[in-house]
Amino acid sequence: MTAIIKLFGWRDMLDIVLVSIILYRLLVLVKGTKAAQMLIGLILLLLASAVSRYTPFYTLDWLLQGFWAYIVIALIVLFQPEIRRVLAKMGETPFLRAFTSAEELRSLEEIVRASVSMANRKIGALVVIERETDLKDFVEIGTPLDAKVSKEILTSIFHPTSPIHDGAVVIRGNRIVAAGCFLPVAPEPDISKTLGTRHRAALGLTGETDAIAVIVSEETGIISMAIGDNLETHLDMGTLRDRLTDMFTAKKVSK
Repeated sequence: MTAIIKLFGWRDMLDIVLVSIILYRLLVLVKGTKAAQMLIGLILLLLASAVSRYTPFYTLDWLLQGFWAYIVIALIVLFQPEIRRVLAKMGETPFLRAFTSAEELRSLEEIVRASVSMANRKIGALVVIERETDLKDFVEIGTPLDAKVSKEILTSIFHPTSPIHDGAVVIRGNRIVAAGCFLPVAPEPDISKTLGTRHRAALGLTGETDAIAVIVSEETGIISMAIGDNLETHLDMGTLRDRLTDMFTAKKVSK
């Protein structure tokens, strides 16, 4: 026992801690999902495989051993959504976040193009861009999506015939995470009565968070942007692009 303790160094301790953290994070990730049920199924198969080794169930043992030969492929197929989620979480670390600025700028350009297109056709829209404040509470009451930001997807979501055109679209990074989200309406009495529900909802959200909201008026086709308690109206394509770029470039520099 003493010899084992002497051989146990700080590298072994670090190894155990790292493996424990990885296993814990994986268990937290799959908790409450279908992956947890599949994980239990795999554990039962592992137990059955161990039992079949010491019993005369030769056919069962042959089938199980054949299954374990392809376990890596099976795990990739079964846990594909969870693997994608883990990789996405890794991409959200501060060290890697700086490398996503180009993709975010492309997303901003798609938002600008979609806003102008909808404004020309007087299609009402409310696009919320998440910044530091987590908008999870608003995302959960909407329709969950996981789509790359594009002009075509945004215009199709807000088209009057779309079942999820009411409410707001929430964008996180370069992904559309939810649509049809209902936001708190600003209660301030000094807000102009000419503003519609979308403008009041935008101000209600940006007044409580650091998110940015782009609004397209269904009645006038005017593009507006809400930041904090302020509403900038009558934005053209160039101005909207410059304002969004300035806001997110300032965010990157401040970090």
